[in-house]
Amino acid sequence: MFLRHISANRSAIRNLSLIKHLEYNEKIYRNSFGSWSPANASSFSPKRALVLTKLSRYEFEKLRHKNLDEAQLENTLRKRGSDYNMLLYHHTLHKNCEAMVKNILEKKNIETKVVTRFDYNEANINWAEVIFTAGGDGTFLLGASKIHDPMKTIIGFNSDPTRSEGYLCLPKKYSNNIENAIDKLLQGKFRWLFRKRIRVTLIGDKIYDVPVELHDQQLNQLENRFLEITEERDEAPRSEENTKSKRRVLPVKALNEVFIGEALSARVSYYELAVDGSERTKVKSSGLCVSTGTGSTSWTFNINKLTHQSVGDLMKLIQEETRLPIDYKDQRLIDRITAKFNDNLIFGPEISLMGYTIRDSLSDGTLPVPGERKPRGFAKQLEIRSRCFDASLVIDGGLSYSFNDGTIAILDIVDDDALRTVVLNEP
Repeated sequence: MFLRHISANRSAIRNLSLIKHLEYNEKIYRNSFGSWSPANASSFSPKRALVLTKLSRYEFEKLRHKNLDEAQLENTLRKRGSDYNMLLYHHTLHKNCEAMVKNILEKKNIETKVVTRFDYNEANINWAEVIFTAGGDGTFLLGASKIHDPMKTIIGFNSDPTRSEGYLCLPKKYSNNIENAIDKLLQGKFRWLFRKRIRVTLIGDKIYDVPVELHDQQLNQLENRFLEITEERDEAPRSEENTKSKRRVLPVKALNEVFIGEALSARVSYYELAVDGSERTKVKSSGLCVSTGTGSTSWTFNINKLTHQSVGDLMKLIQEETRLPIDYKDQRLIDRITAKFNDNLIFGPEISLMGYTIRDSLSDGTLPVPGERKPRGFAKQLEIRSRCFDASLVIDGGLSYSFNDGTIAILDIVDDDALRTVVLNEP
């Protein structure tokens, strides 16, 4: 699939070494999903495991309204239009999964601790030989955000597969068969998967401003999952001398994507973009989204995907302009073309490249400007200079850094930053 994407975009990739790099990484990607055999067995025999469990919606509401008893909480939620019984039901599903993971690990003689995000800190991470998450993709992203050791493994269980796919977690069938998954791990019936992440370097005057945690703004007096990382992991600890530094490598790496744009979505984002050392190009758009292979199935996919309606409309226009015998009403043909285009937007999680998308690119005229940058492509490194008024650089949809006029962001894929996880052997 990825090689089809290379062929379709070969004219846009002028550097032959880059094409070879893509093809080489495609082989790695395919091998990552191959079947297990004794010759390529992996080793997994941890003595200590940390289970990071999500904050359920029920627990979230309990924290927001900690002065209310249960009856008062139920009444408050019902007045707001929330289904109290369903919140409790899904909370119970999650807690059952959490307990199952802990009990089975202990049954396998693995010392186990369960922590919430409040206690998910460097000391506990360093204590554990493996991190498990019980939740969804959000919990997995939280777990990944504090892992800086490339040899530290993280494995996710989707605790409520009726409500989410949990793309970053093990397949949903293991949510109800946790012991089978853990047995496969202990038996070596899996392959290591090293998901590439994006390293962000900021250059400018206000690069040490406190970031905003977008998911937990309502609970910001109870926790702030990323600020703790900033204190623990910064390459330049906060002091009078270091805060004068004009360059900072952010302590959090993006597993899914980095988004850059004005905080007010109605305002045009203005910035300069350089791809792999090229000259900077001035861009006006509604933002820039840069994804890893992992993130290519997420937000960036939905930005770029074509709908069946759009494909049908294009086919009709092509038929009218060319008079070619195209049956633009053939729904199966529309389905195939739509699926083929959309499939080619996805690339492997171990590919050492970023996919970038300029959202809603603006130009002064109705026709493309000669030399104007194409709205999407691949890169090993991106450099963005902000010309924005009130912009943010957002990592994995959760952590927002100020990114205003004059500030530069350098985005890199570095192999040593890869996140170590697993793909289980399937029959």
